[in-house]
Amino acid sequence: MRLSILDVLPVTSQHSPSDALRGALELARLAERLGYTRLWYAEHHGMASIASTSPELMIAHAGGVTRTIRLGAGGVMLPNH
Repeated sequence: MRLSILDVLPVTSQHSPSDALRGALELARLAERLGYTRLWYAEHHGMASIASTSPELMIAHAGGVTRTIRLGAGGVMLPNH
């Protein structure tokens, strides 16, 4: 069985968007260590509880801390770029 994760980088009332970015990197490392096949990043704008506004940057950032997990964008909203 192959497992994947879709990360939206949630921002909680106790944490900042910076905390969400750090948490996303921790999740990427953990997912790879646990044998997950893929990690996807979503793109959402104008939502205070979600820090995932640029999946292509998250893919590059996570690519710097992982080696084997496949990284991808769950969707890219072209009108926002």
